[in-house]
Amino acid sequence: MPHRPSRRDVMTAATASMLVLALPRAAAAEPYMEDVALGADDAPVTVIEYASFTCPHCAAFHVNTWPEIKKAYVDTGKVRFILREVYFDRYGLWASMVARCGGEAGFYPMADQFLKKQDQWSRSQDIAAEIQKIGRLNGLSAEAINACLSDQDYAKALIERYQNFATADDVRSTPSFLINGEKHTGNLSAEEFSALLDKHL
Repeated sequence: MPHRPSRRDVMTAATASMLVLALPRAAAAEPYMEDVALGADDAPVTVIEYASFTCPHCAAFHVNTWPEIKKAYVDTGKVRFILREVYFDRYGLWASMVARCGGEAGFYPMADQFLKKQDQWSRSQDIAAEIQKIGRLNGLSAEAINACLSDQDYAKALIERYQNFATADDVRSTPSFLINGEKHTGNLSAEEFSALLDKHL
């Protein structure tokens, strides 16, 4: 069953100033704001996933289904995959800010850890510290992480980006998938997801 946000879950760009962390400012980082794709640019199938780093169903998909799908379809050139983050809470936003702070090359390694280790960091007594720890383990300096997490304009831009995409694609729950533009929702099994992909191959 997909995660469906309540009205209180919905984040707006106007709340950005209340969502960033009050950390020492360092030299401005250069977070990556565009879509990050995995797989061949000319793959016959494009999959866009809308997921939140704090959504349990999204985490379950990336633990149980994604590795098999990546190996069979993305790594073989059949599927081009794009992850677009959805923000239901400040913790998911912070995780996204850190993942994108690593630039295009660092996005998926960190996104993978935020999803697969969700139970660990999202239930910590100090969630912000755990998010920062994942960033450091992936090569980011404390200064770069602080710069990203304290950047109000960066938070606002990410929220606006999410809102624009979610509105355009009518995203109402996570995880949601667009497979060559065809929408599917929920924590699908590898068998279910493979069947959907095979229709387009």
